[in-house]
Amino acid sequence: MNRADAVCGSPVSPLTYYTTHTYALAMRQPTPDAPRISPYSTSSASFPTSPRFSYHIAASFIGKDRPYDPSTHVFHFNPYNRIQPPRHRRRSSRPDSGHDAFFVSRINDSGSVAFGIADGVGGWVDSGVDPADFSHGFCDYMAASAYEHDPANSPPLTARRLMQQGYDAVCNDRSLQAGGSTACVGIAAPDGTLDVANLGDSGFLQLRLNAVNAYSEPQTHAFNTPFQLSLIPPSVAARMAAFGGAQLSDLPRDADVSQHYVRHGDVLMFATDGVLDNLFNHDILKIASRVMVSSGAWQMTPSGGVRVADSIDLLTRPASLAEAEPNGKPPRTVTLQSLLATEIVGAAKTASINTKVDGPFAKEVQKYYPHEQWRGGKVDDICAVVVVVSEDNSGSRSKL
Repeated sequence: MNRADAVCGSPVSPLTYYTTHTYALAMRQPTPDAPRISPYSTSSASFPTSPRFSYHIAASFIGKDRPYDPSTHVFHFNPYNRIQPPRHRRRSSRPDSGHDAFFVSRINDSGSVAFGIADGVGGWVDSGVDPADFSHGFCDYMAASAYEHDPANSPPLTARRLMQQGYDAVCNDRSLQAGGSTACVGIAAPDGTLDVANLGDSGFLQLRLNAVNAYSEPQTHAFNTPFQLSLIPPSVAARMAAFGGAQLSDLPRDADVSQHYVRHGDVLMFATDGVLDNLFNHDILKIASRVMVSSGAWQMTPSGGVRVADSIDLLTRPASLAEAEPNGKPPRTVTLQSLLATEIVGAAKTASINTKVDGPFAKEVQKYYPHEQWRGGKVDDICAVVVVVSEDNSGSRSKL
């Protein structure tokens, strides 16, 4: 098939080959006063002069119908690692995340970092297409584009622009014939600004001191029909032209965009609907609060409030929270960010196979299709990227 004939919904830019790669419909119930994020909204926060922030990142994942092992289904981000070009990636090297995919990459040497997730649209299986090829390729290209971004000779890299670059690249990849995915992409800068682009029913949360500070709303055309990027093969496009019908094909420009400020001790989570269809926002907050308080990253005050520890950097380093393994095996690497990621994904996995406790997806089914009598969780691929924020300038940090 001539890839130039494929329908992608947007012009395909020439593809540059890069040198690195990194690995809801939910009825969310936020903490009272947590702002809902609308397109182009901006959160406000006051900061001391010239703060500088670091981002400590891990991911956890598991394909549906697979047993979850937090010691192996985890990724620790190292900004100094170089990874294969996207075109050289083998399927066998992918994480065991099913149709879900994720990426993390530093943005050249700017101090900024890009990260995100994509959920391959399972409906393509009916057309003989592996949805994982699109979602993993899409994330591969976004990681590569972020790593090679040249701020001196390019427009500022935004989350939406990075999504567009990744989408253009998969549309121009001759090895990909069809597919689609949702996406949620973030770019965090050393000055504490966070730019987010969300398309579909994946999403993100910003947690701050026992509260949901911000979260994304799912984008859907109808029940269980999220916004999605698509690569439509010419044969499918021809059938639609001849017999009618339409294939969903949204564009990066349709993504909801929001800007935020982070603070020392914030926790960011970007996740697919495998998490958000099985855990409410308050469930995720409860898990994160337990981990942050038990590790000492968040501390109780004599007055009953919560503060961030002066320094949390040690908790984010490998082996900082090493856990003993049975049978004399060496302790597994655990950091604050990896513990958060594995606890959230583990809870989502447990909820997904629970047939008695209704999750967010079950609530939505009961709302729109009460005759279905759906109970419990929703079995799905599950993936979450977790970011722990620390401020380098400890002397001027706000602790409360």
